[in-house]
Amino acid sequence: MNNFRFKLFELIKKIKHGLVSSWKIADEVARSKAIEGAEAELEELEYIFALLVQGSFIGMPSPPVQISLDLLPLMEKDLVLMLERINTSNQPLSKLFSTFDIG
Repeated sequence: MNNFRFKLFELIKKIKHGLVSSWKIADEVARSKAIEGAEAELEELEYIFALLVQGSFIGMPSPPVQISLDLLPLMEKDLVLMLERINTSNQPLSKLFSTFDIG
């Protein structure tokens, strides 16, 4: 009877260890996907900000030119992002589908 309890206890420990390890893996995957989603959203917000501030270059209403020119040295990354968007502007849904794993 004592041997049966010991085996049962060991089996419960193995099951608990398996559940805990699978839970940790699922948690790590979920955190990674959340970070990727937040980074993609940040990139979209930076792009929108760049369009709002530097919109006069593409014909959109924007803040006064002096403000845009004052912000220009600080927006190098945003301008590079805008240039990358020009290359993918004919396929905007493909970037969205690849970023958020839709489908």
